[in-house]
Amino acid sequence: MGTVLALLQGAVERLRRFAYAEKEPSRIRRPRVGLALGGGFARGIAHVGVLKVLHDNQIPIDCIAGTSVGALVAAAYAGEVPFERMQQLAAATHFTDFGRLTLSWMGLASNDRLERYLRRYSSVSRFEELKMPLTIAATDLDTGQAVYFSEGPIGPALRASCAYPGLFLPVEYQDRMLVDGFLAAPLPVDPLRRMGAEVVIAVPLESASFSRPNNMAGVISRSFAIMQRYAHQDWRGKADLVIEPDVKNFAWDDFQQAPQLVAAGEVAALAALPRIRAKLAIAAVQPAARAQA
Repeated sequence: MGTVLALLQGAVERLRRFAYAEKEPSRIRRPRVGLALGGGFARGIAHVGVLKVLHDNQIPIDCIAGTSVGALVAAAYAGEVPFERMQQLAAATHFTDFGRLTLSWMGLASNDRLERYLRRYSSVSRFEELKMPLTIAATDLDTGQAVYFSEGPIGPALRASCAYPGLFLPVEYQDRMLVDGFLAAPLPVDPLRRMGAEVVIAVPLESASFSRPNNMAGVISRSFAIMQRYAHQDWRGKADLVIEPDVKNFAWDDFQQAPQLVAAGEVAALAALPRIRAKLAIAAVQPAARAQA
């Protein structure tokens, strides 16, 4: 009798669990996605194409980080600037929009106009006003370490991230002498992990092809491009996915090629969509399974 009762109780319990499971909402949730955007002057316009494809195909971005021009595009995206507006402004950009020639032993130009340039995109001026978490990477010239900004005014952090050594003056901010973030954080993947990203997508911009430079800015750009080519790129091992727009044949100041650069970003992002969706599907596990991992 006891055995029969135990069997009946077991059957009732299994039936109860089955009925409860039918009513329980799915515990599967999507992973938190972070996007890291690299630098490359005008080649950074390709980031607009990448972002547009991700948006149009419902690939969520929960937090974003950028270096140099990647920081500018990331700030515009986090400030909800429309893609069409980004492309229009990029196509109309000239060096004098963000650079001002100056006499100094520290650089050829100041990028103090960059703060005004950002206001052409968005009225947002502080990190706290953005629609999503943003981190901007710069390099401390004294320590050689990466410095990450995610609160306070956006302008000074953006200027520091875009202060290309030799071309632009270093930016003095928060008791630091800061230059372009690409030196210490070419793809700012680490802060995205600290922002809670479970899947990190990195978008590097390959340096221009090796045609002979014809001015000082070209010499500086080419020199750093060579250095980066042979540098250890440890960020690749930290990113889950990499989207690489084919922009190597564009010059650092090819702003007039904005439509072609946007298209290059779109092509690369479209090609990466299957890998992105597969990665998100794998990462979308039940919270209980995450806790046990």
